[in-house]
Amino acid sequence: MRKNIIFDLDGTLWDSTEAAAKIWSDVAAKYPEIKDTITAEKLKRLYGLPLEEIAGKLFPSVPEELALRVMQECVQVQCPILSRTGAILMGKVAETFEELKKQYQLFIVSNCKSGYIESFLEAHKLGNRITDFTCPGETGLLKADNIRLICERNHISLTETVYVGDTVSDEIAAHEAGVPFIFAAYGFGASEHFEYELRDIAGLPELMQQINEDAR
Repeated sequence: MRKNIIFDLDGTLWDSTEAAAKIWSDVAAKYPEIKDTITAEKLKRLYGLPLEEIAGKLFPSVPEELALRVMQECVQVQCPILSRTGAILMGKVAETFEELKKQYQLFIVSNCKSGYIESFLEAHKLGNRITDFTCPGETGLLKADNIRLICERNHISLTETVYVGDTVSDEIAAHEAGVPFIFAAYGFGASEHFEYELRDIAGLPELMQQINEDAR
């Protein structure tokens, strides 16, 4: 039985790209060397990648070292702001979490810096619905290893766990970790090799019931 659900964050639970584009543009404006424009659409194509990759693709006009330094400043500046303002939830996230918590443990594993997941939880008052979360900013590990880490430190089995995400990188990480991938088709990206497809987060309780019934 699948009793544990691990979620990606960006494109799966919320869309912070409009807010982030404004915040990051303000930070980048302090560096005259940067000639690149930051938009929500650009961020949607990049979210899910490790931050080092996002930096290089977002700021190609400057050397990698500067791009990464500006990127780190961007993500540091945005967390306190997002904690206050929140962002756009990807559908009925709070209501779905409330329903899922009756039967499942819920977790978040995202490729981000420390403080970002906390911003999501604080802004939308969802901390009491999540058992645990982690990210590379906390562990230095990428997504597949963080999925395994969440399972290990919460004493749960990979065979009782699924991962929900919206990009190919999420799909790859889930499979590398050894858990089925539920593709959030309403999100930012694409996937071809998923075990299950979710078109609206509100449908996840029903999908989980179906997954467990099919496994019997």
